[in-house]
Amino acid sequence: MGLRIFTILLLMVSFLGTAQKNAKDSLDLKLQQIYQQGSFNGFSVAVVNEKGILYENGIGWADVNLKRPYTSKTIQNIGSVSKTLVGIALLKAQELGRLKLDDPINQYLPFRVDNPNHPETPITIRHLASHTSTITDNGYYLQKNYILKPQQNLAGLVLELEDEQRLNPTDSVISMETYLKNVLTAQGKWYQKADFLTNKPGEIFEYSNVATALAAYVLERATGQPFNEFTKKYILKPLKMKASGWKFSEVDFSKYSRLYLSPEKGLPHYSLITYPDGNFITSAHDLGLYLNELIKGYNGHGKILSKESYREYFNPSLGAVHFVKRNEKNPYSDEYNIGVFIGFSYTGNIGHTGGDPGVASMLFFNPKTNIGRLLMVNTNINDKKGNDAFYGIWNALEQFQTQL
Repeated sequence: MGLRIFTILLLMVSFLGTAQKNAKDSLDLKLQQIYQQGSFNGFSVAVVNEKGILYENGIGWADVNLKRPYTSKTIQNIGSVSKTLVGIALLKAQELGRLKLDDPINQYLPFRVDNPNHPETPITIRHLASHTSTITDNGYYLQKNYILKPQQNLAGLVLELEDEQRLNPTDSVISMETYLKNVLTAQGKWYQKADFLTNKPGEIFEYSNVATALAAYVLERATGQPFNEFTKKYILKPLKMKASGWKFSEVDFSKYSRLYLSPEKGLPHYSLITYPDGNFITSAHDLGLYLNELIKGYNGHGKILSKESYREYFNPSLGAVHFVKRNEKNPYSDEYNIGVFIGFSYTGNIGHTGGDPGVASMLFFNPKTNIGRLLMVNTNINDKKGNDAFYGIWNALEQFQTQL
């Protein structure tokens, strides 16, 4: 009897192993077919559950001219998916007793930030984290915030971006504190009263990169540590995200992908002055480790925050009253509801999207299945074909995720 059961178990394990291999091979093929459509030069993906990374892959080129392959270990900046780490960091600082989310931000700042339309209503850290601070992104965010990496060869690369967005010379860099003072204080040279909503803080959702950077700066003032060092200590090291960081000096630049305005047009390397809102540099592998932690945290098994902190992180804080127009169409829009810099779609998926010059990214998990997906692309999405390819990749991951 025992021998029969053992034989059956061996056959089941063999069958499952074969099924998983077939699913992986089929997914590999599907991703290659989408890549051959020519919308992106390179991308990487991962499928993750509470136990770990089920699948990771990189397709195409990290550098077309040098014929350097894009792999799951290739690194690049990921845009606004970075904001989810700001939320984790704020809750860790709260755990450490250095701040409280409902504290007024002026309790920590060396300069005052008030909505000039409602100076009597304090802006709190929670307002920043839920995008209800009434702080908006003015044109200077696109014009002044993107800085060229020093000592790079710019020959043949695109230096002029569309609309108001600019890549600024290396010597124009300023500190995040100086930038925030310039745009948020009445004495600042880029300050405009119109860049604050007429609503009171806490009333209306208005997505804000500047508010995210301000939240990270508040954390710096509260903890006495630079934001990048704080997150390295409390997020990256515990999760063994060894390839990741916020600045070029913190990563192995030989593994950094070239970014592309289109498949034919390469971009120079750049960074953001307000780096916490969108300049996290990582790989699909490292981001998979992070997504695994988020899924664990949602289910009460996370290791970098307490159960109580994760409950607050994942607590949807807004209602219909907070939205002028609520996104109820895209199942992977992060602007239907929000916790602490973590988004919820109308279907209940939890995560965030990201975009910057040459960057498109998505990271979401389904709390019902505890399966998550992530996608990082090194080429702008410029048209319907590119958009269809992006979501084609995303849907292919979903198609095979349960078989992996």
